[in-house]
Amino acid sequence: VEQKIQGINRTLPEGVSIVPYYQQKDIVEGAVNTVSSALIQGIILVALVLLVFMGGFRPSLVVALSIPFSVMFAFIAMGLLDMSANLMSLGGLAIAIGMMVDGTIVMVENVDRLLRESNPDESRLHVVGRACREVGQPILFAIAIIIIVFLPLFTLEGVEGKTFRPLAYTVALAMLGSLVYALFLAPVLSDVLMRRKSVEDVKLGLDERILNALLKPYRPLVEFFVNNRKIAVALSGGLLLLGMVIFPFLGSEFTPKLQEGTIVVRLTMAPSISINESKRNTLIVERRLLKIPEVTEVTSRIGRGEVGAHADPINSAEMYIILKDKGEWREPGNQALIEKEIRQTVAELPGITANLTQPIEMTVDELLEGVRAELAVKLFGDDLGQLKSKADEIAAVIKKVEGAADVQVDQVSGTPQLVITPDRLAIARYGLNLADVQDVISSAIGGVTAGQVFEGIRRFDILVRYQKQDRDSIEAIRNLLISGPDGIKVPLAQIATIEEIVGPRQITRENNQRFISIQANVIDRDIVSFVEEAQEVIDNKIKLPPGYFTTWGGQFRLQQEANKRLAVVIPVTLIIISLLLYSSFGSVKNAALILLNIPLALVGGVIALWISGQNLSVPASVGFIALFGIALENGMVLMTYLNQLVKDGVPIDEASIKGACLRVRPVLMTAVTTALGLIPLLLASGTGSEVQKPLATVVVGGLVTSTLLTLLVIPALHKCFVTEARQAK
Repeated sequence: VEQKIQGINRTLPEGVSIVPYYQQKDIVEGAVNTVSSALIQGIILVALVLLVFMGGFRPSLVVALSIPFSVMFAFIAMGLLDMSANLMSLGGLAIAIGMMVDGTIVMVENVDRLLRESNPDESRLHVVGRACREVGQPILFAIAIIIIVFLPLFTLEGVEGKTFRPLAYTVALAMLGSLVYALFLAPVLSDVLMRRKSVEDVKLGLDERILNALLKPYRPLVEFFVNNRKIAVALSGGLLLLGMVIFPFLGSEFTPKLQEGTIVVRLTMAPSISINESKRNTLIVERRLLKIPEVTEVTSRIGRGEVGAHADPINSAEMYIILKDKGEWREPGNQALIEKEIRQTVAELPGITANLTQPIEMTVDELLEGVRAELAVKLFGDDLGQLKSKADEIAAVIKKVEGAADVQVDQVSGTPQLVITPDRLAIARYGLNLADVQDVISSAIGGVTAGQVFEGIRRFDILVRYQKQDRDSIEAIRNLLISGPDGIKVPLAQIATIEEIVGPRQITRENNQRFISIQANVIDRDIVSFVEEAQEVIDNKIKLPPGYFTTWGGQFRLQQEANKRLAVVIPVTLIIISLLLYSSFGSVKNAALILLNIPLALVGGVIALWISGQNLSVPASVGFIALFGIALENGMVLMTYLNQLVKDGVPIDEASIKGACLRVRPVLMTAVTTALGLIPLLLASGTGSEVQKPLATVVVGGLVTSTLLTLLVIPALHKCFVTEARQAK
């Protein structure tokens, strides 16, 4: 498109050029840059953590190589599936950065440990093979579970499906790539790159010093919980209780509002307004808006052409407000302050109502409900007058609900109309024909094409109609002369009734039922609690006639539909995960103990949302879904080793302590790498960061409580959940 515009500009007369005032390319590039920057920063942070925890360049390199391998694997698969690189698909990679290395961390850490502990006479290849066999199965099942937990996102439909399916695809593809690397390439690279510590080398490496530093406070702590299991249960119960107390205080919404960097103000004026008056009012608003410091440009469009799905009358104007870079705002990043000032500016003008939205947001809202606001109340009924009256009452009630803004009712009436009703008997008395009368009215007032004018290769129709003074008043139209037989001239008033009325402007239907829309935006509040309060107020204060009812749509409907689908699919996914855990461990008790990770991980996410002041949204739900897999992965790795020690004859309490101490490094590494991989998204402030931030917040918060459970509660409760057969062994 840009190339075509450049070509057109070269052909235009001097001083004339096409200059775009709004391009979606800007927001697309901004969103991609935001998530790409977070992706790169996450890779760097994860690599640094690996270097510190692994204690050497060689093992760190083996683990770090899993990131480019998994990312390229995902990119190749995306190309084969014709997927684009966008905010959500790249966001999926940013989310998975920390998880991509988890399987390889467990594999390489086990190889490194056995290379240090094994008999020097045992061949290097045999040691690496033994290390891989120990953790191969739990890695396979753990990553498979991470992929499966994203299954609910593949079932989403409509807007929510289009939004979040690309994220699920890229996470699944990246994790599949990390599985291939962990199981097939990591063992080979470990054998090639990692060195075996010689007997003479008694100096502790950085990794061993870090491990000893971790074990110094951790060992007595895990011994305390293993010896005092009731305290572990009380800790878990206390965290769950805290989460249950906080959860009702969280608001709910579909997605956080994406700041596009351009604000659209829709002005609605009286239906009877002339185009000149509409233009004058629009210019007044423009001049006032340009006085706001953050506004650089205002471009208006009055009405829309009658061709296409977006026709608009001349009493509607769309104003695109172009803003400065966020860094130049009085309060950087605070778009709500600018919107508040815009609302105050427009509210001072009589006869004009305004609705604030954004270009892409407006398009989505209009496709959803036919309104240009984030919330729509549809009132269904038969009588147009009754609909308008009750809609005005509902709007008045909604305006009083805290958080309501830009409340408007559809303009269904107020259009001046001139109704000409032919008198067939009078027409017959004068010997006239009804069709002739209608032709005169049509050509005199509306006009008729009489021919064409040619200018080079261009053609223009010639429209012929009466002069303005002969058709611009009801009296002039009454005096229109109709030619009859024998040359008589009959005034239109003698053969037709002519009256001026205020008629309907539009009549909208859905499922063959008439309805009228009341639209509103919600500010400084979550949309679900707003709707619940508004519904209660309407039910108490508005009495609708029999057969009249309301429905709520827009962003609220999307949120409800997404929640309904997730409420069905997530339990099914948990059942599949439970079966996988059972098939891996062959024990219902073991599977149950690992599944205990999930509620405690969710508690951490809930607390993180509450502390950060964010609402429960679909992106936050995606974060909770990701937590399922991460929490179960660490639990599986630890449980596998605890069972192995019991199987080898180690007393169960000793096995719980020893296994926890041996697995503290890989568990902490997987948790820290996943969390640090999301820190850039958590702290990002660029375009699109609003959508990814709830997801990152939930995962980082959930990792804290999940890791706490994995390292302290699972070893403490292992004795209660280990099978009797293993205890006997």
